[in-house]
Amino acid sequence: MAKSGLNKEMQLKEAIRKFVKDGNSLTFGGFCGRVPMAAALEIVRQRKNDITLIDDSKNDEADILIGAGCIKRWEGAYLSHGVPGLSRNYRRAVQQEIPHRLEVEESSNYGMSLRFLAGALNVPFLPTRSLLGSDIPKYNQKIKVIEDPYEGTPIALVPAANPDVSIIHVQRADVMGNSQILGFLANDENKARAAKHTIITCEEIVSTDEIRKIPNLTVIPFYCVDAVVKVPYGSYWWSLIGYYAYDIMFSKDFVKENGTREGFLKWLNKWVYECEDHEEFLEKIGWDRIKRVTEIEHMCNQIPW
Repeated sequence: MAKSGLNKEMQLKEAIRKFVKDGNSLTFGGFCGRVPMAAALEIVRQRKNDITLIDDSKNDEADILIGAGCIKRWEGAYLSHGVPGLSRNYRRAVQQEIPHRLEVEESSNYGMSLRFLAGALNVPFLPTRSLLGSDIPKYNQKIKVIEDPYEGTPIALVPAANPDVSIIHVQRADVMGNSQILGFLANDENKARAAKHTIITCEEIVSTDEIRKIPNLTVIPFYCVDAVVKVPYGSYWWSLIGYYAYDIMFSKDFVKENGTREGFLKWLNKWVYECEDHEEFLEKIGWDRIKRVTEIEHMCNQIPW
């Protein structure tokens, strides 16, 4: 359903409370950068649960949600930390059912991309041959292998993905939701169209006239968007092209503490539950540290607007 061109600006707490409900299916934008970390941590603070996460490959945001007990089901390709290694909470959930049993439906990155494309196109499925070279159709019963009616050869069908909510972090947007992205788009333009509701978090809110100056960067149009939330450093500790670099040392510290369940719970309490909101999280990080990752990024990438 097309969204109106009205002012959709709201606070992060309000957007998560309004659109993310227990039992929903979610997807997150970004891919090894431009990660909506602030939104993910707010979902944890609000203690949402029974969520189905439908995604491609995700990093710390998914691992934290799994460890916090928010996720009941994972449909996707791969979960890892930014620092190499399989997500620890994902491993504990699958192998030890900690904090509870996690349902898993595996696919490939390309397979998941096709699912979001199908959802965006409002078709029930899309075909692919790539999955035929793997065991994924053997273990994922939603993937149907049929005979191609034109060539008479096997073809795999993947079902459309239509999450209840997509949450996407961008560099800038206007109050209606016209959203501009620099760098790798991942599947975000399709996730916004496939989802029933889309929350945009952004570094800056600018005028529609400013957006129109470089219209080709408007990857997500207003009619896909339900909420626009200004969240400076909304991807931190991950990177955002043109704004700040990846804080690899913070990530390494997280992975180290996440080596045990006890260590993760200690980290979660310190960096999520003891912080009232994203602003308090940044204060605890320290502005000198944040300034350094900002300066590093500005030395590497100049913003074209």
